[in-house]
Amino acid sequence: MGDVAEFVIKYRMARAALELAGTILAFDGFDAEADAVALDEAMSGMGTDEDKIIEILTNRTNEERQEIKAKYEACFGKDLVKRLKREVRGDLEDCLEALLDPPPIYDAKELRRAMDGGGTDEDIIIEIMCTRMNAEIEAIKEAYAAEFERDLKDDLESETSGNFKYLLVSLCAGGRDESDEVDGDAAVADAQELYDAGEDRWGTDESTFNRILVTRSFNQLRAIFLAYQEIAGTDIEDSIRDECRGDLQDGYLAIVQFARRPGEYFADRAYNALRGIGTKDKQLIRVIVTRSEIDLVRVRAAFMTKYETGLASWVDSDCSGDYKQCLLGVIKGDGDPE
Repeated sequence: MGDVAEFVIKYRMARAALELAGTILAFDGFDAEADAVALDEAMSGMGTDEDKIIEILTNRTNEERQEIKAKYEACFGKDLVKRLKREVRGDLEDCLEALLDPPPIYDAKELRRAMDGGGTDEDIIIEIMCTRMNAEIEAIKEAYAAEFERDLKDDLESETSGNFKYLLVSLCAGGRDESDEVDGDAAVADAQELYDAGEDRWGTDESTFNRILVTRSFNQLRAIFLAYQEIAGTDIEDSIRDECRGDLQDGYLAIVQFARRPGEYFADRAYNALRGIGTKDKQLIRVIVTRSEIDLVRVRAAFMTKYETGLASWVDSDCSGDYKQCLLGVIKGDGDPE
């Protein structure tokens, strides 16, 4: 457990550096033992009180949930997650497990799921690898090794190919500048390099795109994209769509869109999970749970602004039962558009 605590602490420290706008905040008067007892009562006797389980777990931070798990084992000699998995099934089970996993372990599990079995789900890999901070990436790598006795970089290399593989390996190194300063002259120089590597030549020099998009801070990238517009007379996203294809294009676009408007990026991910026939439930759970203590308020607002309906309203009409109530418990209303 000591090793697990180490990488969980790294993850928490990384998030503490962010300007947070989560829907789940520290619970006033939190009592881990009282919550553990209440959860045990909800799973004892005839039937399961899903409402009580959802009420507790969607109103506690992940750090508080870890305390509840430890207290539950101390009080009852049982693993809380295993006990819950015997009581609930399907999407509700997935949602509760996502809430109870420490974030780096949850991300590690999702990455393993993306690469396990037949085929690779590049969509999951892109969402996680392109949006996490350096310390989060480091914590995910440690969690991946602890959970699966495998090396994340090795698996990414074996499951992907070409320039997309190089992008993921670079992201896995966790070498992004995370300073707040913006250097205008350097932004212009990088924008010119991107133009020379793409629009202004026959073929695309992906190594230049890779180096700049992976190592520059998100603040610096926003300045680079503005300078690029002036130099190229076109938006960087349009150039990427013209110059790149497939997973590499998707990866580059994810970095650009997240750097520009992280709330809108995840609003789009939620919309993509909800639209069309059937719901991509695992994607929806991942977006809502992983952003719940970071910026889900901003995701909610961006969703309302862009799609002219609330995220909670859409979930209410698209999902059902206790699973729906669990998601709504995390989202906590539609909020106001920005």
